[in-house]
Amino acid sequence: MAGAASEAALADVPFLDVGAINARHADELKAAVARVIDSGWYVMGAELAAFEHEFAAWCGVPRALGVGNGLDALALILRGYLQLGALREGDEVIVPGNTFIASFLAVSANRLLPVPVEPDPSSFNLDPACVEAAIGPRTRAIMAVHLYGQLADMPALAALAARHRLLLIEDAAQAHGAACDGRRAGAFGDAAAFSFFPAKNLGALGDGGAVVTADARLARQVAALRNYGSEVKYRHLCQGVNSRLDEIQAAMLRVKLRHLDEDVARRRAVARRYRDGISHAQIRLPQVAHEEGHAWHLFVVRCARRDALQRHLLAHGIHSQVHYPVPPHRQPAYPELHHLRLPLTERLHDEVLSLPMDPTLGDDAVQRVIDACQTFRCPP
Repeated sequence: MAGAASEAALADVPFLDVGAINARHADELKAAVARVIDSGWYVMGAELAAFEHEFAAWCGVPRALGVGNGLDALALILRGYLQLGALREGDEVIVPGNTFIASFLAVSANRLLPVPVEPDPSSFNLDPACVEAAIGPRTRAIMAVHLYGQLADMPALAALAARHRLLLIEDAAQAHGAACDGRRAGAFGDAAAFSFFPAKNLGALGDGGAVVTADARLARQVAALRNYGSEVKYRHLCQGVNSRLDEIQAAMLRVKLRHLDEDVARRRAVARRYRDGISHAQIRLPQVAHEEGHAWHLFVVRCARRDALQRHLLAHGIHSQVHYPVPPHRQPAYPELHHLRLPLTERLHDEVLSLPMDPTLGDDAVQRVIDACQTFRCPP
């Protein structure tokens, strides 16, 4: 009883404590906001220009363009390529079946057709063999999602794209800091989309996103598209939208970008502790090809009795989440895809569970997560 009472007295381990993450930089963030307020300029100003320059340099690409959110970043890449003639309405874009629905929404919003394929069973990312099998006469692009923060097999996908003359677009919304041979996520494809949703590795204090690219023509197109199709005020080159990263968010992202490498290093340390400490026969740990290739936005395990495991963890004060319970091709939003059979994708969505992952997660909390996993007993 004493042990149970002691456990009950412990504070819960949150899945993610965004408040604690930002509290570490509270003085810097408040100073950044005050600087913007005092400037009197709140949209498309000096803070955005500085953040775009700094983020592009951090990613290792020539250009970054701040936009309203990660979905807009993906959609504007595709729309830009439509206007440049590299895509046409009705073209097919190969996407992972195992992804957040935004990857699909960006495709269909541009009157393109998402073609979902099965993932690699070890990484849960795009399987190059499945991608190649899905390439047909209407295929014009591959969208590689760096799911949970782990790089997709970009060398293999880049070779496929080059051989078949396809665009290669990175959905890097979860992968800030993932790298391969010194190249960071966002520097492999024709263009990449990032999200700065508050829960991301690089999170704003509101919505935000960015397009990064080495393609100067696409960059110019996206720059106009995000601003009503305009390069010069009241002169509109195309039918654009309003999707601009505002000055306050850009200023706060500049603060947090300075700490991002340190945060990713802590995430990797937490992931290492989990992988060393959890050895339960019914809990399958994520597989990693190489250390720098995973930025650990999420630490996702598999368990055939996922719901029972989640209840067990909660009983021990450990909060977890499911990313994601229903795959996009099974959502009511995509009835035209309900006929598809993607057994591995569907099984993953029934089995995955995300454990707490946070750069502020202390060693004691990490050990509590490990201990709770180890004491799980699968019900009959």
